[in-house]
Amino acid sequence: MTPIETDYLVIGAGAIGMAFVDALLTDSDAHVVMVDRHHRPGGHWNEAYPFVRLHQPAAYYGVNSRELGEGTKDTVGLNAGMYGLSSGAELLAYFEQVMQQRFVPSGRVRFLPMSRVVGSDEVESLVTGARQPVKVRRKVVDCTHSRMQVPATTPPRYALAPGVRCVPLNELVRISQPQAGYVVVGAGKTGMDACIWLLGQGVDPDSIRWVMPRDPWVLDRANVQSGDDFFMNTWSSLTRQLEAVIAAEDVADLMLRLEAAGEWMRIDPSVMPSVYHGAILSKPELAQLRRIRGIVRLGHVKAIDAERMHLEKGSIPLAPGALVVDCSATGIPSVEAVPIWQGDRITPQWVRSFSTVFSAALIGHLEATMGDDAQKNALCTPIVPPTLATDWLRMLLVSMNNQHLWSKHPRLQQWLAESRLNALFNTASRVRPDDAEKIALMQRYRQTVKPAMARLTGLIATLA
Repeated sequence: MTPIETDYLVIGAGAIGMAFVDALLTDSDAHVVMVDRHHRPGGHWNEAYPFVRLHQPAAYYGVNSRELGEGTKDTVGLNAGMYGLSSGAELLAYFEQVMQQRFVPSGRVRFLPMSRVVGSDEVESLVTGARQPVKVRRKVVDCTHSRMQVPATTPPRYALAPGVRCVPLNELVRISQPQAGYVVVGAGKTGMDACIWLLGQGVDPDSIRWVMPRDPWVLDRANVQSGDDFFMNTWSSLTRQLEAVIAAEDVADLMLRLEAAGEWMRIDPSVMPSVYHGAILSKPELAQLRRIRGIVRLGHVKAIDAERMHLEKGSIPLAPGALVVDCSATGIPSVEAVPIWQGDRITPQWVRSFSTVFSAALIGHLEATMGDDAQKNALCTPIVPPTLATDWLRMLLVSMNNQHLWSKHPRLQQWLAESRLNALFNTASRVRPDDAEKIALMQRYRQTVKPAMARLTGLIATLA
């Protein structure tokens, strides 16, 4: 069979692969073959629960060349006053449009859905089993490094006795009759979304038991709004974080300072959180979660039988007829980082905390415009996704180091200023010389950068 020839073979057409290829198309004349096991682009969004929404404004998500969302603010609901949150259905439609209206018509992208890469040089159809060789002229781009896990495709890691009713939260929208009660397993954003959805449907909070192995810190969505309208709020938030770092006596004190500054929030004010996954909530959403009093803090679930739930630190009764809602999938595991550029392979990873698509777009831009892999790797230290609350320090320091290195490259600075996906930071390039209040805030922020980086280094050393 005649091999497919291409410059880049991209494994995965999820958000990472789409953002990378979009940047490559913009900044080079490269040809690309994209392979994905799903029938359409969008990656894990194809398996997400029906009521899923982005945590953050649409300005931070998608691909650089195409706006996501309408840039409108919600006027009602738990997100009122802030930019609207794109739904999973909107995201799938958006990525399909990017593929069909930009990538494929370019004549430089070939999309092979329902397929997988076998070995290093063949693509296999998941439908027919037919294999076709691929000749890659430049590099293979592995966009699957994050090992994303979602409840719909990740079975529970605890044992279930026959007769126990346990479903992923995707199934909640298919309920056809009232339940005796609900047990939500998992304290990540998925578990939070399940609880908020149940409460929004009118479920009595006392009918919900929420298994929370470890309490998480969460972020206030009001502090991560995009655009010039929120400039003062967003840059004040960034500045407060660095000022908290500088003033902190130790790591525990830093977390309390971040909370006092309104940067971090906890679900139960009486329980000190120990984990951090970057979940973002509005204050009204947090208020809803605080209505649930039946929080179980006995560690992870080990097994569930007809009458009891067995956890690491004890067991509790399982109410007769209760529906167990599994939200225990890890989401983005803390997979060990590897160099992004390694010979004929590129492995996109975060180069700024939680900035999945921005990172992929930046990597694509550098691949297209900079020839030396060692120089590219020097500019892009990968960030391992967090688990513990203390991981926030490490992530912030790597992000700041990367940002400092980018600032020394004028052409890269221009790309950052123009990048749609850099919405958190590129507002600074639009500050007018006569806007004294914004300029004063920017100066205050810049004055904190070097001492904050030095203090972060010291605090991280105490963790070792």
